[in-house]
Amino acid sequence: MSYSAIQDLKKLGVTDAEVWSVANAKMDGISDATCVELVRIAHGRQQPYNSTEMVTGLQQAGMSEPSILDLARMNQLGVSAGELQAVRLLGLPDDVVLEIAKSRAEGKPVLSGISIANIMNTGLRRETLLELIRRQVPDTSAAAIIAMKKQHKSDIEVLRHFPAHASAH
Repeated sequence: MSYSAIQDLKKLGVTDAEVWSVANAKMDGISDATCVELVRIAHGRQQPYNSTEMVTGLQQAGMSEPSILDLARMNQLGVSAGELQAVRLLGLPDDVVLEIAKSRAEGKPVLSGISIANIMNTGLRRETLLELIRRQVPDTSAAAIIAMKKQHKSDIEVLRHFPAHASAH
């Protein structure tokens, strides 16, 4: 770790446990700047930094460090980070993962990782899936989406069925 990053961590008052977490993050390939920012975000919430396992998993799934930091800022590196990692492993881009995390952070309805995987298996286009996520289609609607695709409904027909304010649907 660079001297300036170490000094930044000292200023943040890292604990021994946090030093180990940061050291593990560094060994897993997380940059100095991201390590310092992750500690800063955790301390800003009056919490210790202990998310290295989640951060590393997301990075290994192909998520960029800026997107991981966005998740940290939304306080989405907890238990649900594993599901976000799975969504990323499905081949969905960072912006889709961030959209799901944003809905969760705001307490809004959103499709689960399992539902997303099942919907993707129907041939629904990624762009359509992202739009359904943006429209906050609840997880309870996943079966209806899958049924529509099995009936050979087009993506446009699926979107018509779930208008922009789908959560009231």
